[in-house]
Amino acid sequence: MSTFKFRLATLLRLRASARDQRRSDLAEAFHAEQVIREQRKSVAAKLAELLETCREAARPGALDLDRLLVARRYEAALRREDRDLAEKQEAIRCAIDRRREALVEADRSLRVLELLREKQQRAHFDKEARLETRRLDEVGQRCRAEEGER
Repeated sequence: MSTFKFRLATLLRLRASARDQRRSDLAEAFHAEQVIREQRKSVAAKLAELLETCREAARPGALDLDRLLVARRYEAALRREDRDLAEKQEAIRCAIDRRREALVEADRSLRVLELLREKQQRAHFDKEARLETRRLDEVGQRCRAEEGER
């Protein structure tokens, strides 16, 4: 009985490798999104802390205008940073969508080859089974022919 050899095994390995790379790229994008999300949380916490500080500084009594001015500048810088992070986050979301589509396409192309391999393997085993059955039938006929000659 001969062993099955898929002629496109190298291509199958290449497509599996490409799929694994796409999966890695997608994981990398998810990680980048998580980092941006954490940075935005940090900026939001700093803004909340700053606003509380401004409220305390604006209470009735002596106003420290320099402190309020510095706080407003810092607030503007934090808001710019948050806006920049939001833009980066949106770009990363687009990259995630593209990478997800690339992964789906890589999975699809790999699956096509896997199905072809399975189909060819079944055909090979069916052919081998038919050949084995034919050989056994021939052996059986020879045995009967020899018994008939005796």
